[in-house]
Amino acid sequence: MTEAFLKEWHRLVANRDLEALAKILAEDVTMGAPPYWDKLSGRPVVHFLLGLIIHTIEDFTYHREWHAAAGDAREIALEFHGHVGGLNLQGVDLVTLDDEGRLRNLDVMIRPMNALEKLREVIAPQMIEYLKQNGPDRDQ
Repeated sequence: MTEAFLKEWHRLVANRDLEALAKILAEDVTMGAPPYWDKLSGRPVVHFLLGLIIHTIEDFTYHREWHAAAGDAREIALEFHGHVGGLNLQGVDLVTLDDEGRLRNLDVMIRPMNALEKLREVIAPQMIEYLKQNGPDRDQ
């Protein structure tokens, strides 16, 4: 299950294929992403935010991955690197899949702080506008 998901995930991220992205998100997907404290929830809002990230981080590449070792594990960690506004960034995606092999939860950590702040400068205004037009769809 995880191998099929990862093959498609890497393909769609490399190709910035947002249509395919929507298909691998669970309907009730949640995402913890800087700089938001509360998790974002629901396919539409998570799809929108991931699309922004995919199109904002330049030279986005994955370098390492880890899979949970126990039984029918559906937990994955992916280390990535890229650039935003001329700044290098490094991050980790923590992925949980549902029973159908779709993305159920994604938590993202990014460093260093100046790159995270630059990413926020670009993405936050677009997310605010999206949420104004489409409702908060957030777990409170």
